[in-house]
Amino acid sequence: MAASPRSTSSTAESGPVRPATGAPPLVEARSVGKRFGDVDAVSGVDLEVRPGEIVGLLGANGAGKTTLMRCLLGIVSPTSGTTELFGDSPSRRNRARLGYVPQGMGLYRDLTVDENAAFSAAAYGSTPPDLDDDRLIERVPLGEQRRVAFDIATAHRPELLILDEPTSGVSATEAASLWDAVGAQAERGVGVLVTTHNMSEAAQCDRLVLMVDGLVAAQGSMADILGGAQVVMVETGDWQAAFDRLSAAGLPVSLAGTTARVLVDDEPAVRAALGDLQARVGSAAATLDERMAMLR
Repeated sequence: MAASPRSTSSTAESGPVRPATGAPPLVEARSVGKRFGDVDAVSGVDLEVRPGEIVGLLGANGAGKTTLMRCLLGIVSPTSGTTELFGDSPSRRNRARLGYVPQGMGLYRDLTVDENAAFSAAAYGSTPPDLDDDRLIERVPLGEQRRVAFDIATAHRPELLILDEPTSGVSATEAASLWDAVGAQAERGVGVLVTTHNMSEAAQCDRLVLMVDGLVAAQGSMADILGGAQVVMVETGDWQAAFDRLSAAGLPVSLAGTTARVLVDDEPAVRAALGDLQARVGSAAATLDERMAMLR
């Protein structure tokens, strides 16, 4: 059954519709771990992506997202656990069935747009996309580069897309256009694994996997990830004093304008830290970024 359209306008209201889950996974990790020296970059991760499904891989820098992707692709071998692409071990043969856009985009800066497209098409044995652009990549604005990388990665009609921060550094309009293209790929049955830090982008995913320090800290829908988490809001005429007192008490605090948001669900502790400072204290739902910080 085809998934319903995922558009930036409709998703915020109703969220994406999950695709049918009867098909076997296109890519799968089972208890995958990757160690570099004494550092566990990835620890015991289970993950799968099925046809027509957009899975968002979330986490701060250093959480293990890119390392996990490289294990799934067979670019690096896991220290423990197993990965499968299209039901088999990752190989050059089955990697030909996917499209991959690394965070660095994988474009050759000293080639033109058309030359990059032709080079990729030759590697896949497919017809290059008709981009009709003879500019050197190094002279193409970043937002356009990211769209070029996406168009090249999808030219051979892959069954699976793996996208590492595909909208990093682009404008909101360019990001929306890219996500429309991602949604269109999912509509034709392509599975998508994508990393993002953006909450509105994460909301367009069918399922989210949140990584913290190489581990899966939470997964499921946006509501599952947020889990009803609350933060404490502090409003006061002297926001600097409030921030200083909360920080001095060892409470994790950030500012949203002049409102302090404390990443704990503990109003008594916040009031104690504020002391005699006149302030209005209340609770609010945690944002995705705040929830990620709370799980670290």
